[in-house]
Amino acid sequence: MTNNLKQRLPGRTVTSYGVNYAAAQDQSSAGPGATDMSRHIAEVAGRCPRTRFVIGGYSQGGTVTDIAIGLRGASRTTGETIPASLASRVVAVVVFGNPLGLSGRVIETASPTYGPKAKSFCNTDDTVCGGGGAGSLSGGHLSYATNGSVPQAADFAAGQLNS
Repeated sequence: MTNNLKQRLPGRTVTSYGVNYAAAQDQSSAGPGATDMSRHIAEVAGRCPRTRFVIGGYSQGGTVTDIAIGLRGASRTTGETIPASLASRVVAVVVFGNPLGLSGRVIETASPTYGPKAKSFCNTDDTVCGGGGAGSLSGGHLSYATNGSVPQAADFAAGQLNS
């Protein structure tokens, strides 16, 4: 998504950070991932007071994001959240195939703080995020990179950054 976002924000600096976590099958590593995300945001925010953040993730990365913004869903693990004092600097939250959907929730309605600046993508045949249908990993959960969701997400994030 970083390259798509760079194309939509010419003349602006756009960088990315790969959150460090083990991506365990049972999602037990999502909490440590949320801690890494939250600490990285706090560290960058301290060094760069004008930086604004677009955060998010795909699949278990969605759970990492959920925990970082204070939501608990399918994962029983915990991690550090983004400091409340930095919430206004997170201008967009974008997730793909977020397991939070399995509990019938999306960030948009589950978080009063981050919901208004969030966009969740869940394909109708993605059983990981509760999209319904018979679904399959190949058709539902693995197609976000090729089905137009990433450019839509970049449009959303760029709009949030420009508002």
